[in-house]
Amino acid sequence: MGTITKITRQIKNTERYNLFIDGKYAFSVDEGILASHNLRKGLEVDELAIGELQYADDVKKAFNKASHYLSYRMRTEKEVRDHLLESEWEDGIVQEVMDKLKELKYTNDAEFAHAFTGTHMNTSDKGPKWISGELRRKGVDARYIEEALEAFSQDQQVEKAAALMEKMLKKYKNDSMTVAKQKIEQNLMRKGYTGPIMKQAWETVDNQRDDDEAWQAIYHQALKAHRKLSSKYEGYDYYQRMKQALYRKGFSMEDIDRAIEEIKNQEE
Repeated sequence: MGTITKITRQIKNTERYNLFIDGKYAFSVDEGILASHNLRKGLEVDELAIGELQYADDVKKAFNKASHYLSYRMRTEKEVRDHLLESEWEDGIVQEVMDKLKELKYTNDAEFAHAFTGTHMNTSDKGPKWISGELRRKGVDARYIEEALEAFSQDQQVEKAAALMEKMLKKYKNDSMTVAKQKIEQNLMRKGYTGPIMKQAWETVDNQRDDDEAWQAIYHQALKAHRKLSSKYEGYDYYQRMKQALYRKGFSMEDIDRAIEEIKNQEE
């Protein structure tokens, strides 16, 4: 048993107060704890009361930390919980804080899922599977994810996928159309678009090249292969390896023969 003999406000953090018991500094508490527990000079406190005060103060400090973390942007419950656990708060304190945050509606995973989905629908090139994966990683329940993704209509997905395809067709203009399509579809898969959506998107995209564009692609790849192989092989071996290299890149044998012949004529 001891008696609170002095209470002083901290200089650097004016929301905290130092408590002195029997003339010696004991611990500090948040002003909210000071008020809620009616702490005052002359009050007698035993070890149990001191333990309760320190626990309540730890809950308050953890709550303040969580509130600060939430002040920058919306967070999921898992993000907040992980943030608190990284600070090594006890599980009981963390759970008490999480319950209070939810009660005050500071955290709401359903609202987070809708906001996150809407943001990426409108400002990024990400598809629904990517969005779903990110929400799962952030700990959002599957039912909230499903509800949020209802806003991402099939027409919107096709439109965004088609826009990406058109952009990437220009990027891969020096690849055969077969390889270009493979690269584009792999890219779109990583961005979260499904096979059926890509199939519909291809139907809306002009993916046919004119003769000049097709020739530019095969000739570009043929020159690259020639520079790599001509110093190592000649004659039959050179021709076979050139054909194999270009065939693997998706070009027809007719176009391959034409490109090899063109390179041969230029070097004669």
